[in-house]
Amino acid sequence: MRIVVIGAGKLGYSVAQLLAQEQHDVVVIEQDEARREVVKNSLDVLTIGANGASPLTMMDSYVRDADVVLATTDNDEVNMVACMLAKKNGVKHTVARIRNTDYTYRAGEFIHNAMGIDLIINPEQITAVEINRILMTPSSLNVEDFADGRVRMFETRLEQGSPYVGKSLSEMQIPPQILVAMIFRNHTMIIPHGGDALQVYDNVYFVGRQDVIKEFEKKFETTKGKIERVMIIGAGRTGRFLAPILEKQGLFVKIIDKNRERCQLVAQKLEKGIALCGDGTDIDLLTEEGIAEADVVICITEDDKLNLMLALLAKHLGAAKTIVRVARNEYVSLMEKVGVDLVLSSRILTSNEILRFVRRGGVLSVSLLEDAKAQAMEIIVAPKSLVAFKTLTEADLPKECLVCAVVHDGEAVVPSGSTRIYPNDRVVVFVQSEATQKVIPIFEGR
Repeated sequence: MRIVVIGAGKLGYSVAQLLAQEQHDVVVIEQDEARREVVKNSLDVLTIGANGASPLTMMDSYVRDADVVLATTDNDEVNMVACMLAKKNGVKHTVARIRNTDYTYRAGEFIHNAMGIDLIINPEQITAVEINRILMTPSSLNVEDFADGRVRMFETRLEQGSPYVGKSLSEMQIPPQILVAMIFRNHTMIIPHGGDALQVYDNVYFVGRQDVIKEFEKKFETTKGKIERVMIIGAGRTGRFLAPILEKQGLFVKIIDKNRERCQLVAQKLEKGIALCGDGTDIDLLTEEGIAEADVVICITEDDKLNLMLALLAKHLGAAKTIVRVARNEYVSLMEKVGVDLVLSSRILTSNEILRFVRRGGVLSVSLLEDAKAQAMEIIVAPKSLVAFKTLTEADLPKECLVCAVVHDGEAVVPSGSTRIYPNDRVVVFVQSEATQKVIPIFEGR
């Protein structure tokens, strides 16, 4: 599949990197020569130095013959024009990053119909929704639902004192409808077997029937698990999306930002919450505003390094839990090492949405895990699939993947080796990212 990425900024680079790893034919269009050189020298893609919103660029055969055009520049209008021109020149599908909510809320239908944009992505909104989803499951680092809510993935970190530390999978007393799907230890993905023992600080992924997982999650809750008070530092786009969402969940929200205009914008969206114009690094301000009593402090300024410093400062002042949003994927593991409870990459979250769109067909959903080293995918088994009518033992799947759940005739089950796979079943598969192009065709019959 040929995919054209317009704009080699942070998001464009990340998406191009992921797509190239999956062996797609990727073309990156970037006007800035320095950015283009970075892509050219580090990724296995074709680069074109041109204006992505120019009609002449869109008439180029590399662009005109593309299956998908992704417009990811920092300019909403450029992205919209690029997608419109791409559609006019015969490109089948277009995706545009549009951050201005005036366009998406007030003119969304026009953008879809008149401009031919198939998918609109807003990284800040995606990040805010994900933070809210995780906060509503206090014991989790990540939670994802598959198969219309029938199957849930639940990630947690094993702390000192957990009853599961030191126990092998065969010794763990967990419901039969739940499977330990993956362990992430020291930046290494482990697809576990019965004799593998869990260790302190392992990131463990459980997959199972949603109703059973919801009950199972409670075993990992602590007295600090219940969230009532949230402090947000940063009233940019993500903060302005997130604050009213959390308030609607019944949480008391306090948001701090240096910029008075931003504070006024977010204050208009809050009913009981408070927007404070001040410096988030001011220890006296944070102490006076009760950072020690906050159940979670969320650091979402535009500066990754500042977010790290703010999170560590919040911990020092007594905050129970810290969440940091980063733009650079490589900072995720570093921040987790120095004590930040949860680090979310807006680039990875947005790439999730784009990959889900690009892989349309048999792949219904994608979730990138652990800095995109692994993926959880929901796939429909095609009639000509190599696994159709076979048991999982007979299917002899690659060692890099694990089938964690099977939905057959609307019923979700955690499979065993004797579970038989039928056409049109939905399967939830964990796979190492570098093996996705080997695994997906097995289920799609390609």
